[in-house]
Amino acid sequence: MINDYLKKIDSVIKNGRYKATWQSLCTHKTPKWYKNAKFGIFIHYGVFSVPAFGNEWYSRNMYIKNSREYLHHIEKYNNHKSFGYKDFIPLFKGENFNANEWIDIFKKAGAKYIMPVAEHHDGFQMYDSDISIWNAKNMGLKRDYLKELKQSAEASGLIFCTSSHRAEHYWFMNGGRTFESDISNNKYNDFYGPAIYHEKLAVENPSDNLGIINESWSSIHEFLDDWLVRTCEIIDKYQPKILYFDWWIKNKVFNPYLKKLAAYYYNRAEEWNEEVTINYKNNAFAFHSATFDIERGQLKSISPITWQTDTSIAKNSWCYTENNEFKSAQEIIDSMVDVISKNGCFLLNVGPRADGVIIDEEKQVLKQIGKWLDINGEAIYNTTYWKIYGEGPTDVPEGMFSDNDKKTFTEKDVRYTYKNGILYAFVMRAPYNNSVILKSLAIKGHEWENQLFNPPTLLGFNDIFLKTNHKEKGLCIKLSKNPDTIYPICFKIPLY
Repeated sequence: MINDYLKKIDSVIKNGRYKATWQSLCTHKTPKWYKNAKFGIFIHYGVFSVPAFGNEWYSRNMYIKNSREYLHHIEKYNNHKSFGYKDFIPLFKGENFNANEWIDIFKKAGAKYIMPVAEHHDGFQMYDSDISIWNAKNMGLKRDYLKELKQSAEASGLIFCTSSHRAEHYWFMNGGRTFESDISNNKYNDFYGPAIYHEKLAVENPSDNLGIINESWSSIHEFLDDWLVRTCEIIDKYQPKILYFDWWIKNKVFNPYLKKLAAYYYNRAEEWNEEVTINYKNNAFAFHSATFDIERGQLKSISPITWQTDTSIAKNSWCYTENNEFKSAQEIIDSMVDVISKNGCFLLNVGPRADGVIIDEEKQVLKQIGKWLDINGEAIYNTTYWKIYGEGPTDVPEGMFSDNDKKTFTEKDVRYTYKNGILYAFVMRAPYNNSVILKSLAIKGHEWENQLFNPPTLLGFNDIFLKTNHKEKGLCIKLSKNPDTIYPICFKIPLY
């Protein structure tokens, strides 16, 4: 089957507009729907939700001797030979999973697209696969999880996307090679994968060793062929409008396979008459050929090319664990506004329990985001960036893994979006003295110094009256009273 599928991939590329070259792939355009949607929901749900300990890397860390997960596993489940990661699968029943209930929660939160994980590093497919028996239709849930979410999402007007994290599976459970465990039982090779061992890939997080694997490594091409076919199977069966990849595809041996994958995906999308894109990290794709993503982080300024941040409600894990710490709705809304002002999209993760329940802590955050978007959504959806992203004293650091550092925004911090002759100014904290100054709209000192404005309004606060005065120091807005909210407030400013 693998060989037949590889021939099909080559045929689609040969006959399609997009070829497996960066020159061809860089002509692909970012979907208009994606630029307009702005806000999506990531979902980390899988076998790792059963132990609910540490984080979604439990399947790796439980095989790293003397790690917290290793010791926890022995204490709670017995040794790794008699109870390995595979033995969690029968416990992954999802007895309360209801796709319609999830989609209702996400839609009320204001999300426009969803992205359930199709396969994580652990190698368990959350969909009905013809390639491996280790999938959710055949084991555990005994349901086609992706299909149910896709059908429910599209029936509700949400756009279906998905992700594959399988690239890391080549080495992910290699700690189990260092002691007696079920990883070395050949009976389970088709699940645990090569679990290729190398001392530089044996550390808890081998992110700094991206360049180590080369074409001479054992079984690497067999694994890459399998990776390509598995990913194309997801494309063909579920037609996602975004395909997200984690960081390990940056390894140089993936390069020709990434180009084939993208050419196949983009050509198939043309057959469906759909707009699609790929999310990638760490320069894995050539600039303009796909959409770059910053994990748990942001940019300092505007990117003229649409980008995305993916982050999670939980601070310490992407999946459900019994000890998750959660961000507040305020923190998340602040980040969303900042990202969107810089031409980004905001992908927010939830981690349901193994039984399929989205816990109250996450539901409450989603509910508050939805209430805020009910008021301010016109300044978020279908907008673009303005001439500058904003102003104010709060510095937002650039790069990955910085979003747990809480930003203390003030009433002097402003973020701008723009749509059809209307400027939206988000003041990140309600003023304490009934007064706002938008310094970027000063009469003098800017290239747009002669810009004229119609009187602004304050979204969602019809009982607050505004007086404006356009001065050299900025557009001064006097409010009849302070808005009673902890969230960013938004001034709608029509331009003449």
